[in-house]
Amino acid sequence: MPKEKKERQVAVQRKAGGARQSASHKNNTTQQAVRQSITFNKDFGQHILRNPMVVQSIVDKAGIKSSDVVMEIGPGTGNLTAKLLEKAKKVTAFEIDPRMVAELRKRFMGTPFMSKLEIVVGDCIKSDFPDFDVCVANMPYQISSPFVFKLLLHRKFRCAVLMFQKEFAERLYAKPGDKLYCRLSANTQLMARVAHVLKVGKNNFKPPPKVDSSVVRIEPMNPMPNINFVEWDGLTRIVFTRKNKTLAAIFKSKSVLELLTKNYQIYCSLNEVMVQDDFDIKKKIEDIFEECNFKETRARTMTNDQLLKLLERFNAHDIHFSS
Repeated sequence: MPKEKKERQVAVQRKAGGARQSASHKNNTTQQAVRQSITFNKDFGQHILRNPMVVQSIVDKAGIKSSDVVMEIGPGTGNLTAKLLEKAKKVTAFEIDPRMVAELRKRFMGTPFMSKLEIVVGDCIKSDFPDFDVCVANMPYQISSPFVFKLLLHRKFRCAVLMFQKEFAERLYAKPGDKLYCRLSANTQLMARVAHVLKVGKNNFKPPPKVDSSVVRIEPMNPMPNINFVEWDGLTRIVFTRKNKTLAAIFKSKSVLELLTKNYQIYCSLNEVMVQDDFDIKKKIEDIFEECNFKETRARTMTNDQLLKLLERFNAHDIHFSS
């Protein structure tokens, strides 16, 4: 073959190869551009965790087994999801944003992980939870409180490792007497053991939130306390509304007295109990506080055992916190 002809063929091959590389590079660049062009929705509390070391730490704290089904809330673009899929038998991910759903499917399409991933499009608060062993999530802050209560009432899981805004997380594991101890603390710790496991600075997210975050591990109590949770919720709503006031002062409130009087009358009617003409709700409450020695106690210092004792004494006197 003449030298000039051979050189022309080599040049054509190099040009073709360069074109293929250019096309591949362009495709990768385009995919990156698509991800970078996503405008994160503040209404959904979207802050994507981008630090791989933090992602790995969260997965490690969850102690996921190869036989586990994991429920994830708000997977976003799938950084945490990918690590969960490496460990778990299956991942069920709740995502409310259709754009993020498309990103997830694009990311895992054609990979061995796709068969292990179930994406539920919708609001996890309004949806029934599937059966799962472990829950892992970078929680959108708007649904933190309702999600925790729904999760604890679900009960049938081994543990949950959840990331919240720092102050919300601190409320979950605050103890009686702590500044942040509140109704959320008491309700959560009645039904679960809560431990702080990791601090996460705001710069680990894209876009960065206004405050730092914390990761907590939640393990449901087994067995659960044998109480009426509606009654418990009614009591804690009242005493923690003004947690720094004494119980005596809180239960002198006109609205509280009216509520308890109404509930007492309903209870008596349903159980065919005659309401005495000289019935005085204030006197009945004072007697209860004398029995418990809680008159000067403040909710911010009360343990769950003390709150349970208070509830038991009210119920023993036929005073209830739900009608």
